[in-house]
Amino acid sequence: MKLTLATEITLLRIFLIAPFVICMLKMHDIGGLRHVALAIFLVMAVSDAVDGYIARVKKQATRLGAFLDPMADKLLMTCACVLLATPQTAVDGFLLPPTVVVLIIGKDLLLSLGCVIVYLITSHLQIVPIGAGKFGTVLQLSMVASLLLAPDIYPVFPPWLYLMRFLWWSAAGMASLSTLIYIRRGIRYIEQFEEKAST
Repeated sequence: MKLTLATEITLLRIFLIAPFVICMLKMHDIGGLRHVALAIFLVMAVSDAVDGYIARVKKQATRLGAFLDPMADKLLMTCACVLLATPQTAVDGFLLPPTVVVLIIGKDLLLSLGCVIVYLITSHLQIVPIGAGKFGTVLQLSMVASLLLAPDIYPVFPPWLYLMRFLWWSAAGMASLSTLIYIRRGIRYIEQFEEKAST
């Protein structure tokens, strides 16, 4: 099977997770790795928008791409959130609250479990992105970038701290909201399937 350009970009984003994690793990030992991690992260964030744009405009949407794209987002955000909330790997002086991590990662775990349940009941699975989910992804990407930039900006612009707090609690809140919306849609989908099966 020939891969489309959109899928190749998505795969590149997945491959970049490893060097991003390595930079985060070593940034306290080797100067400059935080900026390298930030650069890699920004490349992945931009590529997330680019591959989606290409898939829509060039009509390169595929089932593989539809599976890999959200998987890449979930892998990246899980790694970033855990590392930024762990004292040994967090940005010095800017620790991401564990509650935010639990809400963001918990959303992905619940949705994955929900997908399995829906598939087991209906033998079908159709993942339709929602606006809250997309906006939540933007908030999460902005949250991570703001934390990686904090040591450079906060000393000259102290209100940056309030922006970071706004971003991480907004990201957590949007993750909770999108979880509720997906759960509601999943329940309605199962109910419609059972109604059709009974007729």
